[in-house]
Amino acid sequence: MALGEKIRQARLENGLSQRQLCGEEITRNMLSQIENGSACPSMKTLQYLAARLGKPVSYFLEETAVISPNLEVMASARRLYDKGDPAGAALVLEGYTAPDDIFDREKGLLQRLCLLDLAEKALEDRKENYALSLLQKAEGEAPYWSRELERRRLLLLGRIRGQQVSETLPCLDEELFLRAGEALARNQPERAAGLLAAAEDQTSPWFLLLRGQAYFGVKEYAMAAKCFHGAESVYPQTRALLEACYRELGDYKRAYEYACKGRK
Repeated sequence: MALGEKIRQARLENGLSQRQLCGEEITRNMLSQIENGSACPSMKTLQYLAARLGKPVSYFLEETAVISPNLEVMASARRLYDKGDPAGAALVLEGYTAPDDIFDREKGLLQRLCLLDLAEKALEDRKENYALSLLQKAEGEAPYWSRELERRRLLLLGRIRGQQVSETLPCLDEELFLRAGEALARNQPERAAGLLAAAEDQTSPWFLLLRGQAYFGVKEYAMAAKCFHGAESVYPQTRALLEACYRELGDYKRAYEYACKGRK
């Protein structure tokens, strides 16, 4: 049985509500997270709960359980970061003892998030050299470090004079295509065309479908047809669009051809 489940079972056996068990030491929300397994209590919190429940701490732990020496450090760092105090969280993390199989990965991510937040604040305060040192510390692969977080780091780095990051930024095509599709849905073909003009890959079927729709929206039917032909093998819906293009162009033979293809 998991630790949280043991605490919940002992609470129910004692006839206590979550509020009664919490007392003045912890919040009901924290206890709820502990009981459902989404949070791990610090040793101090576990000792408090065990005393309230009339059980020894060992009752709630597996015989082979490993207790991290960094429980208090991580709990404190999380609280500070969640309250919008990355500087305080980073300071607390300096007391972290490594290696620690339980928290090493989470600590690495939290530390880097603090660095990004502090770098952004430093840039707002025009402290470019300090921001640069923070962003350099956040560089490199790490567990849980996502493409979006690396993009944020690079964008912050690009705000510092002399730093060239454009070649290392992740491709934005997917976001541009999604935004272009939304613009087309709002009957804004000119806006869609502007977004698509910034795309790196202007040969993909997705790009050609959207670009064709943008051309169609401004009645440039010949250009629209050319794009739709490039997307036809992947997007069958282009057949109806090609039929419409050729009707507008007065090529009724090809319009009829695509009308027949669309019915298949």
